[in-house]
Amino acid sequence: MKIEDRGSRIIVVIFKSFQIRLKLRHIPMEDTRFILPLMVVMLLHNFVPSFSMESPNITTDRLALLALKAHVTRDPQNVLATNWSAATSVCNWIGVSCGSKHRRVTALNLISMSLTGTIPPILGNLSFLTSLNIRNNSFHASLPIELVNLRRLKLIDIGSNSFSGEIPSWFGSFPELQNLFLYGNNFTGVIPSSLGDLSKLEKLVLYNNSLEGQISKAIGNLSNLQWLYLDYNRLSGHLPSDIFDHLPKLRQLGLVSNQFSGRIPASLSNCKELEILYLSNNSLNGSVPEEIGNLTMLRELYLSMNNLEGSIPSSIFNISTLQVIQLGKNNFSGHLSSDMFNHLSELQSLDLSQNQFSGRIPTSLFKCKELQYLYLSYNQLKGTVPVEIRNLTWLTELALDHNNFQGEIPPIIGNMSFLGVLFLPSNNFTGRLPSPPPSLRWFMVSDNNLVGDIPSSICNVRSLQGLSLFKNNLVGTIPQCLGNLSFSLVDLELQMNNFHGTIPGNFSEGCSLRNFNLNSNQLKGSLPRSWVNCRDLKLLDLANNNLNDTFPHWLGILDIEILVLRSNRFYGRIDNFEVTSSFSHLRIIDLSHNDFIGYLPMKFFENLHAIRDANKRKAEYMIDLYDEDRFYDNSVLITTKGLELQFIDILTTFTAIDFSSNRFGGQIPEVLGELHSLLVLNLSHNSLTGSIPSVLGNLSALESLDLSSNKLQGRIPQELVNMIFLEVLNLSQNHFVGQIPQGNQFGTFSNDSYIGNLGLCGLPLSKKCDDDQNSETHPIKFDEDDDTTRELNWKFSILMGYGCGLVLGLSMGYIVFTTGKPWWFIRIIERVLQKYVTGKNRRRQGRKQHN
Repeated sequence: MKIEDRGSRIIVVIFKSFQIRLKLRHIPMEDTRFILPLMVVMLLHNFVPSFSMESPNITTDRLALLALKAHVTRDPQNVLATNWSAATSVCNWIGVSCGSKHRRVTALNLISMSLTGTIPPILGNLSFLTSLNIRNNSFHASLPIELVNLRRLKLIDIGSNSFSGEIPSWFGSFPELQNLFLYGNNFTGVIPSSLGDLSKLEKLVLYNNSLEGQISKAIGNLSNLQWLYLDYNRLSGHLPSDIFDHLPKLRQLGLVSNQFSGRIPASLSNCKELEILYLSNNSLNGSVPEEIGNLTMLRELYLSMNNLEGSIPSSIFNISTLQVIQLGKNNFSGHLSSDMFNHLSELQSLDLSQNQFSGRIPTSLFKCKELQYLYLSYNQLKGTVPVEIRNLTWLTELALDHNNFQGEIPPIIGNMSFLGVLFLPSNNFTGRLPSPPPSLRWFMVSDNNLVGDIPSSICNVRSLQGLSLFKNNLVGTIPQCLGNLSFSLVDLELQMNNFHGTIPGNFSEGCSLRNFNLNSNQLKGSLPRSWVNCRDLKLLDLANNNLNDTFPHWLGILDIEILVLRSNRFYGRIDNFEVTSSFSHLRIIDLSHNDFIGYLPMKFFENLHAIRDANKRKAEYMIDLYDEDRFYDNSVLITTKGLELQFIDILTTFTAIDFSSNRFGGQIPEVLGELHSLLVLNLSHNSLTGSIPSVLGNLSALESLDLSSNKLQGRIPQELVNMIFLEVLNLSQNHFVGQIPQGNQFGTFSNDSYIGNLGLCGLPLSKKCDDDQNSETHPIKFDEDDDTTRELNWKFSILMGYGCGLVLGLSMGYIVFTTGKPWWFIRIIERVLQKYVTGKNRRRQGRKQHN
């Protein structure tokens, strides 16, 4: 019944009651006309407040939510636009829940709706709200202080948005709050101490922000706290040991990827209910406290990527509940005792890589029947791989690389049906390649002493993504069936073996190859045209074989970035460049030591857009762009000035052109001066004629220039002094004349850069230039003033003295260079690497998001 009808009936009843009483008292009815209006006024005085107390409450919630809708600037799913309407009840709106008693809004859940906008202050009027969950959207700006009025809140989840500013101190004013999730935003500043006033708080999740400073000791006041996640911030200082004395209910602690230092506090052992401990990727040092073994409920222990040292406390291996032990990339040392894993029957993942452990693989490890991931890489372990490894029937990933293991790889590995990653490079394994299990995805056994051929059974591994066999003593032909695996195969590294025959040619459409390296074998024949089906191919290294073919113009349709054909029997012209070809992504090309003829290809150089603007790209390792979770390194051999250096993990900003030791003729194309990001240019040992184009001075990033042993003539352009990063210059064995340019890097080069050019003069050569040569090359005008003349003569004398000393020093340096390490080239690479500062982890720690 409506309130208005109920009020009217009450008025009638009361009025009739008054009539009866007046009749009983013999009062005339005409004298009671004033009573009815008076009664109506009195009743309205009593009922109107009840209307005003209920209607505005409903209206208040509606207005608050409509204000939020108005502050949403992007609603791609049209959830609010089509559903939040004044024509329907607020309690029926998507994402809105109301209480059954007061019919007020009690929960707002707008999870993962791709909303963009800000939070209006009026949202603080939802006074009955107990749950605010807007995670995984794009809300931004700061939070309005009016939200402090939501005193009933038990859950605040604004994770994975773009809120900024400091965490408001008024967050400590929610007396009922149990869960506070602020992760994945842009919060800065320190963790406010007022959070210590949230006496009912159970979960505090602040990871992936930009918080700084130390952990507030006020956190120790949260005696009901069960989760504390502060990972991926900029927090620093020592871990406050006293707070762990007051967190008896703590179950999960995450402090990964901060800047914490000092020791792991022994007081952590007071958190008896702790199940997950994440401390990876900090600067913690010292030894692990023995008291950690008192955490008898611990399931996951992550201490990797710190500076921890000493031996692992034996007490840890008595925690029978442990499922994950991650201790990689520290300075732990000592022997692994044979019985240390006797009590870890639930162990699923073990990472002891990149430490200094010695000895053999403990036999007790093979009792861990639940083990799925085993990483022992980069230690000093030795001996053979025990056949008991067959007991680990659930093993998925096995990494034993960079140790001193020897003997044969156990053939039993081929029967491990769940094994997906077998990583054994850089050991002393001998014997033949075992047949891989059918589930294998990554088969990496490079840099060992394996012999024999590639087993044909490898063609049965239909899920194979990576095959790295380089630097062994393998022989035979490359199985033709590998082309049939190209749908899954991403990385194929067979270099530095003794394979012969031809390259497999059956790479069909859908080929997934990105990295194909056959360097240093005995392969012959032509290149398979089916490579055009490998649309993702980025690196192709065929150097040091006996391949006999013309230049593969047809590869230009691919986005290939590195092409190395060095030291083969390639022949013919490459200046008949087809317009349909491109090579626009090419950054490194090496055609040296072949039999190419004709002019240098002007159109080819015009298409090298990646070398024109490589500096505009962010410096990243090439492999990181394509494979986040990878088990191999992109590597390539680059030859400069007779030195062959191997690059591993190639930076996307490294660029090089090497056309040396062929039979190219004609002039150097001026278009080379437009390759502004070029670092290495080698055109030596050809038959190039003409002069050096002055536009080469535009290559301001160039660090190595070798034009030696050609038929170049004329003067060395003064513009070359603009190459301010040039560290290697070789213009020897040409027909240059005139004065050598002076200034910038040209003051650092020795005589050897100019040997065999009889017409050159000036520093660093001992041959002086006459007046005609001086004036033509670099005229100097003297003033009439005697003082100025004397000053110039004085400076010139000092310069000559410096030059003589420089010649002597560089000559001695050359002797060191020819007998020692190529420090000039190391400096080149160091400069490139300095442009790329990375905090990438070798393997990212997993993060479980809450439901």
